[in-house]
Amino acid sequence: MSSEYVHGYSARESERLVDQATTLTDLLHGDTRYPAGSLVLEAGCGVGAQTVTLAAHSPQAQIVSVDISPTSLAQAREAVLRAGADNVTFEQADIFALPFADGQFDHVFVCFVLEHLADPVGALARLRRVLKPGGTLTVIEGDHGSTYFHPDSAGARRAVECLVELQRRGGGDALIGRRLYPMLTEAGFAEVRVSPRMVYADGSRPALQDGFSRKTFSAMVEGVGEQALAQGLMPPAEWSAAVRDLYRTAEPDGVFCYTFFKAVAVQ
Repeated sequence: MSSEYVHGYSARESERLVDQATTLTDLLHGDTRYPAGSLVLEAGCGVGAQTVTLAAHSPQAQIVSVDISPTSLAQAREAVLRAGADNVTFEQADIFALPFADGQFDHVFVCFVLEHLADPVGALARLRRVLKPGGTLTVIEGDHGSTYFHPDSAGARRAVECLVELQRRGGGDALIGRRLYPMLTEAGFAEVRVSPRMVYADGSRPALQDGFSRKTFSAMVEGVGEQALAQGLMPPAEWSAAVRDLYRTAEPDGVFCYTFFKAVAVQ
């Protein structure tokens, strides 16, 4: 029930994921800490961009990180090795066919995964199965519909819409952040709490402008250009101009806003 990963698996995409994780560490992960002795499942670890942070923030917890892609797992292992973390093990696994016993984990962590799945509620139900009663699930997702910026550009907004449409055609949902609460309750979780985490970048925050506005979001949109053009979503000249306008928002007089959603729920 997984969908096509619209961003692909290029070296540039791996670099973008690391830039994103590094830039947003405090905003998204500052309040994620697991107690000593906890067994934590990270579902859909990808190239390990979030794994490194999880391991560093909870050094006395044991983390089991799984992903369906062996290529991504190899990169994740290398990232954790470089970081010097010794509390992570890796296993190739599909979220919809997890090779774990019922109630095996104290906590489950999922970041930027559900948006790529055709059945996110089904995935949550399967994750709930391997979580102990009273254990927590943490989910982080973005919502491309929350994007706004200055200078405004109809073309840039259209380019973002193209990305949303490409993900929809691939079976995913780039607007999934706003759906976390109803999805988690439908999957049977209790005590669901969702908090919006806004990224706001202007000229007084050059690190965010570079790390998020330029290297994370604009690069992400630019990266689906070949697909957008091949599927006739925008003419080539308009796409190029739209991407330039997105990068323009990372200039000293530009402003960029985007909201992530973080949910914590109990089994």
